[in-house]
Amino acid sequence: MKIATITCHRVYNHGAALQAWALASFLKREGHDVNIIDYRPDYLCGQFDWKVNNPRFDKPIIKWLYLLAKYPSWKRSQKRKNAFDAFDAKYIAPCVTKKTYASCEELKSDPPEADVYVAGSDQIWNTVLRNGTDASFYLDFGGEKTRKISYAASFATSSLRQGTEDFVKSKLAGLNSIAVREPSGLKLLETMNYTGTLVCDPVFLLDVDVWCSEMSVSEGADEKYVLVYDFEMSKEVQSVAERIAREKKLKIFSIGPYFLEYATKNYCDYGPDIFVALIKNATCVVSNSFHATAFSFIFKRDMFVVKRADGLNTRMQDLLSRYGLSGRLVDGNTKSEILLSHIDYEKVDAVLSAEIECSKKWLLNKIKTKDS
Repeated sequence: MKIATITCHRVYNHGAALQAWALASFLKREGHDVNIIDYRPDYLCGQFDWKVNNPRFDKPIIKWLYLLAKYPSWKRSQKRKNAFDAFDAKYIAPCVTKKTYASCEELKSDPPEADVYVAGSDQIWNTVLRNGTDASFYLDFGGEKTRKISYAASFATSSLRQGTEDFVKSKLAGLNSIAVREPSGLKLLETMNYTGTLVCDPVFLLDVDVWCSEMSVSEGADEKYVLVYDFEMSKEVQSVAERIAREKKLKIFSIGPYFLEYATKNYCDYGPDIFVALIKNATCVVSNSFHATAFSFIFKRDMFVVKRADGLNTRMQDLLSRYGLSGRLVDGNTKSEILLSHIDYEKVDAVLSAEIECSKKWLLNKIKTKDS
């Protein structure tokens, strides 16, 4: 079967890159011909560009003063960009369509050939972000003969941004089958009179042995550390990580996008493969990230999730509650006995393994069944 997937695959985010590769890799291992649609709208791809994005700075002198001021931080960011580009060249680029698309209009005018389109995973339907109101991520392109399904799509929040409800409801009508990543997503679908299926994120579709064989997993293997993955330079994350490190006599490593002064070692300029390795070899993981939590499950690491200040906590809360781990959602005031406790992965695996099998069956059935 010829399959084309679409997701936010080139946004210089560890989890986004890994889930994009995981879905394509799983389907290829099942014998399908798979491409990731190389969709690169400007709002997703310009974060490392040395250019003026604010119209207030369009005047020539102001523009150059702005660019000169921006240059040092842009220069530093290139190391991180290069690490992601190297990962992309090895893992993502061999999977993408020959043509790159910059808008839904381009996809409509020359859609990639496929028997099935698959939208997802990750926050493709998060209406707080621009991709949540981009018709491309609802598969609003292609002919009637191509089946259209979503897999593990995430709204990321418990409600749609005000004013986007009609758009989302109308675009979902074009899908043959809908599968989402969180129970909160099922509830949102119900409010729009749609029925969905709950499935696991694509990173779970690949066995731990695949992750170990496909990625370099030696980084950090000889160290004892708490791994921090923090999008917000959160004081709560710092407090939790420092308390665990102090009690267990561990170092603190950070793989996030920002330099953390309290970390023993910062991996700001490393790609998704090193992200996987550092989670695998960590004693404990402290994050405000969905995929740091997911990979902690895959490698059976002790982990804690700290609420994010931006409010995008629904997906992490849903993930933890599904496996009986709501108590791992913590803050700086959490009792020490909780922070020093261990996860019983026999209980987690009993639920997770069954969910993974159901997710695989659902996906493969919807790809093969014409009346999906």
